[in-house]
Amino acid sequence: MASAELQSLYQQVILDHAREKHGYGLREGASGTSHQINPTCGDEVTLAVHRDDSGRVESLSWEGQGCSISTASASVLNDLVHDLDDEGTAARIDAFRELMQSKGALEGDEELLGDAVALGGVSRYVTRIKCAMLPWVALEHALRA
Repeated sequence: MASAELQSLYQQVILDHAREKHGYGLREGASGTSHQINPTCGDEVTLAVHRDDSGRVESLSWEGQGCSISTASASVLNDLVHDLDDEGTAARIDAFRELMQSKGALEGDEELLGDAVALGGVSRYVTRIKCAMLPWVALEHALRA
């Protein structure tokens, strides 16, 4: 697929997730929660992690306000971590952080990151990286709660 076509596809994935907001709406019974704010732009997210009896991530729930990048990132993250243990979750967080720090040099591992690779282009814009990372940082903190 040509680069322009791929970029258009990725933009559509981001817009779809920003509209649909998978996992939106905080639910009770969380094993950990975290509220994060991006002071640069005012985006914020409250994320709750729900675990099953074995400690695996059963689901996420979240609420927040912000740009389409932070909203889409939370939605993508929600879809990505179902049924993962701490090690699998940490591997995805680390891979996404590496993608965000790549300044556009990495494409991202689609098998590991799923739709989150669509956010890879954000890494070229320093001021937008925090928007994309916001829910991921919230998850890291919620897992430690």
